[in-house]
Amino acid sequence: MIFDLTLQLPTTFDVAHIALAGLALILLLAVILKPSKKSVPELEVKSEAVAEQPSIVSQPSPDSALQLLSLLQKEARLIDFVHENISEYSDEDVGVAARVVHEGSLKAINEYFKLTPIRSEEEESRVTLAEGFNAAEVRLTGNVVGSAPFTGTLVHRGWRAEEVTLPKLSEGHDVTIVAAAEVEL
Repeated sequence: MIFDLTLQLPTTFDVAHIALAGLALILLLAVILKPSKKSVPELEVKSEAVAEQPSIVSQPSPDSALQLLSLLQKEARLIDFVHENISEYSDEDVGVAARVVHEGSLKAINEYFKLTPIRSEEEESRVTLAEGFNAAEVRLTGNVVGSAPFTGTLVHRGWRAEEVTLPKLSEGHDVTIVAAAEVEL
């Protein structure tokens, strides 16, 4: 079977082609702009034992992420550092700035988070993962074939947040202001 993959464009457009193109565009816009929540006809539930299924995926609130970004900017000037064009500076100057960002980031993380390693073994040591290991805690990389037990090299111990103590926000606080503009008088 031979397929001709060359594109043959019509040399003239008649009313039918224009109408079909318009209809296709309208349908495409309708699909793109339609609400994401699908309307499903309501079913009459006769048994009270049937409970409504909770949503599997939840929409995260950006408030905590913005608050953390604000704290990293305050303590480490992280946003300023990331937005700076560092190609203009020497490696020594970048290293000095990176040290300030590192120290400030560590201070913010240690102040608001209690983090513990997921694995207790030293990195680069050999570990064996038994059948039923928690795949959320351990990500397998490399040539993953078969089923557990798996034996490999621990590349990264992982981190678990044991406690999060972000500061409370006052009512009306605008979390989208990650760093206020500064004006010296």
